Amino acid sequence: MGVRKRERAEGIKEAKKIMYFAKLNNCPTSPRKMRLMADLVRGEKIDKALNILKFSSKESSRKLEKLLLSAINNWQQKNEDASVEDADLFVKEIRVDGGTMLKRLRPAPQGRAHRIRKRSNHVTLVLAANDNTQSK
Repeated sequence: MGVRKRERAEGIKEAKKIMYFAKLNNCPTSPRKMRLMADLVRGEKIDKALNILKFSSKESSRKLEKLLLSAINNWQQKNEDASVEDADLFVKEIRVDGGTMLKRLRPAPQGRAHRIRKRSNHVTLVLAANDNTQSK
């Protein structure tokens, strides 16, 4: 490995030490349905985001709630001495990308077939702490 590549890799590794994120891959929900819930919690504080997800009736909200709890737990693993309430965490970024598609055939009239695309998605959730509480 070259010097520049090693330095770049070390820089990325250092940046990930202060990032708190969780990923959900190949979730069997269409990205469009998942983005509806992701848009509701983007930029919200974690307690408000958890309440939004808990009291929503959509199926994708259950998966996003577990993902948010996982990201909070990842934050706790890296900051064992701090408490979640004092950290003032919020959802900095949430991305919903398309995943693999299962392609199925459904019978159609006159011997034809229609293609059914069963979509999945990848969700990446990034937490951050408010800077004004850290500078005090």
